[in-house]
Amino acid sequence: MKIRRANFPSALLSGALLVLAFVFPAAAQNQSAASSAVYAIKGAKIFTLVGAPIENGTVVIRDGKIAAVGANVPIPADAEIINASGLEVYPGMFDAATQIGLEEVPAVKATVDAVETGLFNPDVTAATAFNADSAHVDVTRAAGVTEVLTVPGSLGGGFGGAGGSIIGGNASAVDLGGWNINDMAIRRHAAMELTWPSISTGLFDFSTFAFHRLPFAEAQKQYQQKVDQLSDLFDKARHYAQAMQSGAPNFPRDLKLEALARVVQGQEPLLVIAHSARDIRHAVEFCEQQKVRMILGGADEAWKTIGLLKKYNIPVIIGPILSMAQDEDDAYDADYAMPGELYAAGVEIAFGSFNTSFSRRLPQYAGTAVGYGLPHDQALKAVTTNAAQMLGLDDIGTIEPGRIANVVVTNGDLLELRTQVKYLFIKGQLTSLDNKQLELYERFSKRPKPGTQP
Repeated sequence: MKIRRANFPSALLSGALLVLAFVFPAAAQNQSAASSAVYAIKGAKIFTLVGAPIENGTVVIRDGKIAAVGANVPIPADAEIINASGLEVYPGMFDAATQIGLEEVPAVKATVDAVETGLFNPDVTAATAFNADSAHVDVTRAAGVTEVLTVPGSLGGGFGGAGGSIIGGNASAVDLGGWNINDMAIRRHAAMELTWPSISTGLFDFSTFAFHRLPFAEAQKQYQQKVDQLSDLFDKARHYAQAMQSGAPNFPRDLKLEALARVVQGQEPLLVIAHSARDIRHAVEFCEQQKVRMILGGADEAWKTIGLLKKYNIPVIIGPILSMAQDEDDAYDADYAMPGELYAAGVEIAFGSFNTSFSRRLPQYAGTAVGYGLPHDQALKAVTTNAAQMLGLDDIGTIEPGRIANVVVTNGDLLELRTQVKYLFIKGQLTSLDNKQLELYERFSKRPKPGTQP
């Protein structure tokens, strides 16, 4: 059989190639021009978080970074000037624990891609599943959050909760500006998530939808089995890392052990989610035995283990504090006061929403903590600088020359509920504040009154 060639007019082909030749270079030039944009934010009160606030100051942004900041900074001739008189400038906020990009509607399984089957999934990476088109990205960004640590795992009772994995996988540090994860990823392997198993005597049977009680001895036995499995996995990862370094021939590759090897070698911190004081103590003991760098997350009862956290210099990502005390014998303000108590003891803290839709409440958590003893300047650092430092991201979190220009301009104190974000920069680009919530507000605010014609 003779195969006929497609009859594609040569003129049309030439025209198509000519269009491509012009379009793609033009697109590249436009992208390059955008990345080299120059801005001058003039006349604002600037909170650099590396010194005292600068009154009536100027921030110059060039090529995606802070070029200059100060009270008497010359404005480049090619800069687009933003008159920020009466406004305030801060580094963009960093939500240190969320599932933005992994979860859209919790009740709709098809929109949730945060959990894998099995207890141990160190080879999973959050960035791989990140949905850059999530409506939560725009809403959260409009609140002044420019970076997040998006964490794999189950949300039941905290990441990796009931029925979830023990090792959820690699949490990814992500900017909230860009077309896709390739534009937005800061560090794909920023921390390895581990939910510390609890000794639980309550058991929910999904076949009967009923709760059962286990004897404490049985619950403790099940807990110890999980810890033993965890210890064995870390030991295997350490041996695997040694074998990789030795260059052993015909060495079989294991993606789970390869991922966990970064943790045991100190290249990646272990983000341990633990809530009760007992679980926190057990987790710290385990990490000390394994000689891994630990970050404590969740930490509802961290205030009961302050001495231990200080002794081993373990930073803490505090979850939502707008809640009642965990135990009936606790003080009513135990959660509100905990950030201030940890800071006063010398424990490094950051705030995380441990949520998706409520990531925008991040400044409220810090603001509430200020009312219960946390100094205001430290509360600002706890939602901006500290998370970046915990993760070793040295080029974000402050406003100083050379840092990436993730910047928020507001009409008041960043931690106040009524404060509004007026301008937002991510990687030096003036970024839209449009979002679904704003769209709904504008739509329904124009709704005709009852009894009137539309």
